[in-house]
Amino acid sequence: MKRPSPKLDLFLENQARLVSFAAPIVGDRGRAEDVVQEAFIRLERDETGEPERPLAYLFRIVRNLALDVARRRVREQEGETDPEWWMLPAAVRTPEEELLQDERLALLQRVLRGLDPAMRQAVEMNRFNGATLAEIAERLGVSVPTAHRLVRAGLARIAQALDDADRDPS
Repeated sequence: MKRPSPKLDLFLENQARLVSFAAPIVGDRGRAEDVVQEAFIRLERDETGEPERPLAYLFRIVRNLALDVARRRVREQEGETDPEWWMLPAAVRTPEEELLQDERLALLQRVLRGLDPAMRQAVEMNRFNGATLAEIAERLGVSVPTAHRLVRAGLARIAQALDDADRDPS
């Protein structure tokens, strides 16, 4: 029959004390017991040799694990009270805002239709499809600098048209 390890003996003799030590840190005895079990597993796996003060070492492992659990709980609770931006409901726009948005979209469509076909395709590929300048250049059969000029010029025309519309409300 195999003799239990001294680490196991130490753990079993002090398990109740370790749980009582961890409980106030983690908030309840159930979590404290989990922490103590994890501490024993880590103690068993530790192959650095026998510590000088094994009980103090075990208490330190329990303390560190308990603090990790407590920090994790705080982060989770903070996350619950502060939802991510994408989880928030969208703001309801007023009819005036909807109309303004629709007008700007219609203006954008008109400007795009008025662009040179290569320029339009370059802008659409870049902004709507996420294509790189190298991909645009390959598709259009032009150099990368030319693809850059096409995208930049098309975006400049769109920005100018939107800026002119903002200045002239008629």
